[in-house]
Amino acid sequence: MSRQVILRLLITISLGILVAIFINEFTFIFLKSEAGRAPKVIELKISSGTAARISKGEVSSTIPENMVFVVGDTLIVNNEDVVDHKLGSLFIPSGTSASLTLNDANNFTYDCSFQPSRVFGINVQEPVTAVTRIYGILIAGIPLGMMFAMYSIVIWPIKGAVKVVS
Repeated sequence: MSRQVILRLLITISLGILVAIFINEFTFIFLKSEAGRAPKVIELKISSGTAARISKGEVSSTIPENMVFVVGDTLIVNNEDVVDHKLGSLFIPSGTSASLTLNDANNFTYDCSFQPSRVFGINVQEPVTAVTRIYGILIAGIPLGMMFAMYSIVIWPIKGAVKVVS
């Protein structure tokens, strides 16, 4: 392979990676989600009077609707109500707390005594790390660079790279 071909490949693959960096990082910043964080402890408070409100069909105002979890998070449920509550396999007596470590990425649905629907959905996502971001850049940038290389050869042929045999 000639030096010109190798140089063109390096330039176009670098250009493809630069375009992928711009697109991936712009998208990551623009669509920033809770998945772009390290695992942490998340506390959920069952306030006093929740059981009474649930029996009337009311929604508890202290429990967020759209909670985002990443693998490795620990959910701690604090029961400040006068009634014992349940979340999946967790039994939370009045005045105590219980914890659940989320080790698998999945959508979970738990039986729940502190929601009017009697279910509590938990969406656990893989955390977006620097490694996954770099992987995304390379998985997009290298093929894009190869495509740039192919188009560049069509648009600006390399002199002497192709010999015509007659």
